[in-house]
Amino acid sequence: MEKYTDIYFIGIGGIGMSAIARYFKFKGYNVSGYDRTPSGLTAELEKEGIAIHYEDRPDMVPGDAGKTLVIYTPAVPQDMGELVYVREHGYRLLKRSRILGEITDGQRCLAVAGTHGKTTTSTLLAHIFEQSGEGCSAFLGGISRNYGSNLLTAKNNVVVAEADEFDRSFLQLHPEIAAITAMDADHLDIYSDISHVKEAFKAFASQVTGSVIKKYGLDIGPEDTGAAIFTYSYDNPEADFHASGIRKDECGNFTFDLVCPQGTIRDCTVGVPGWVNVENGIAASAMALVYGLQPEKIKEGLASFKGVKRRFEIHYNRPGHAYIDDYAHHPAEIAAAISSMRDIFPGRKLTAVFQPHLYTRTRDFAPGFAETLDMADRAIILDIYPAREEPIPGVTSGIIFDKMKSRDRMLIRKEELMGVLEKEDIDILATFGAGNIDRYTTDITEMMQRRYGK
Repeated sequence: MEKYTDIYFIGIGGIGMSAIARYFKFKGYNVSGYDRTPSGLTAELEKEGIAIHYEDRPDMVPGDAGKTLVIYTPAVPQDMGELVYVREHGYRLLKRSRILGEITDGQRCLAVAGTHGKTTTSTLLAHIFEQSGEGCSAFLGGISRNYGSNLLTAKNNVVVAEADEFDRSFLQLHPEIAAITAMDADHLDIYSDISHVKEAFKAFASQVTGSVIKKYGLDIGPEDTGAAIFTYSYDNPEADFHASGIRKDECGNFTFDLVCPQGTIRDCTVGVPGWVNVENGIAASAMALVYGLQPEKIKEGLASFKGVKRRFEIHYNRPGHAYIDDYAHHPAEIAAAISSMRDIFPGRKLTAVFQPHLYTRTRDFAPGFAETLDMADRAIILDIYPAREEPIPGVTSGIIFDKMKSRDRMLIRKEELMGVLEKEDIDILATFGAGNIDRYTTDITEMMQRRYGK
């Protein structure tokens, strides 16, 4: 890296790309880049001194190919002008996953993989390290509410990384300790079927040098990795790490005893509500314990965790009314989130708003989305957020809508959402999706405050 003075990002506004951009800015490089649309995240990067433009402009790429490293996301079309330009003019060009592998190479890498749960678990693990005084650098797939960033930096050689299965990116990592939270079918545009998803996770496990901590029941065994294998679970006593003596207060916050091979850590709490966060907390604690952090420090980190933006993020909670926003974009994630909401708010009417993400995911999982959205009392389904994809004939949000059994459901355009919600008698409202539905969180929160009080 010593030969480079400039790091240029194509697709800088993505959550993973922006963390790496911040890292190189911290390291003293000249950092700049392109993104398709402005966002809150790109605005923060610009405030930090990173120049960003929003048009496909090859002339904006730094001119010295020998001193400029270009990092790109696979979400960018291959015929994009800037991408074509750097390929034709001799720039070194790396995918985001490759550069993350180079950054973590030679360091003590703790990586969290899984088709869901990895962002909260890795962010919580990084927070435990920070609170313990050990510290770490961390590349996160969400914005930590404790630190207001998706990047943490430290002088030691410990790196916490979210290991992304998309495009098999996580195979660039060789962690010392890894957690695997889930291996559900997803990204079938990449993997084609669940067997290839599992094959990729097993390949990831084979690259772990120390310990694999897997959710109890996942199909990862000694034949797949030379690392030591531990299991974790929310409450299954057969798992190496699990909760017992679970108690819940009226706000959905849990207190529990963490049972582990090292002994039992009494009266733990996680600073954010929901049983799913207890499970994520157990995975993070297991990694920290295997690393060697002290139990009391881990307990303190769990209790002071404030969560991740757009991961079960409670924007409004007053007697009789609440609003939660969640990044869930897979049937299993939505089901887990709704289950947690039912646990926190028993007997309440839940209205779920869902923005499907990607045409391929909508096509592949329409029955699962229909089944999980039927768990809500009322469902409002928006049009598909395409992200990197072109439309697929016959694939619309309507294929989810048509498979649902609930009679209390609506199919609307995103632009109609606020008008519909203004007429709703809202008890518990949840918005789900990995697209741009989060652009409405402020408007919805202000509406709730206006109608039901601050």
